[in-house]
Amino acid sequence: MSYEDNAKIFKALSDPSRLKILDILSCGEKCACNILEYFEFTQPTLSHHMKVLSDCGLVEVRKEGLWNYYELNMNNCNKLTLYLMNLVTETDNCICKDKTKCNCK
Repeated sequence: MSYEDNAKIFKALSDPSRLKILDILSCGEKCACNILEYFEFTQPTLSHHMKVLSDCGLVEVRKEGLWNYYELNMNNCNKLTLYLMNLVTETDNCICKDKTKCNCK
């Protein structure tokens, strides 16, 4: 994934309600009505938050009757965790390993 793709994910995570939603979903799949119980906002607001999380690939949605059920996309959550670890850890493929581009002494 590119810096731009990951920035989109981090932007989605910059909202405290979305972080709380991820925490709720860490316990397993939840119906929208169950997620809504943890908040004092309306169903359309929840739908907006879920769309943002779904669009960036962190949450998957399944429709059953009138209800939407949400769960974490663990594959993408794990990729994001590894990306962040690699981003803040010096590795052999670090962007700054090319010493020919460094002008400092």
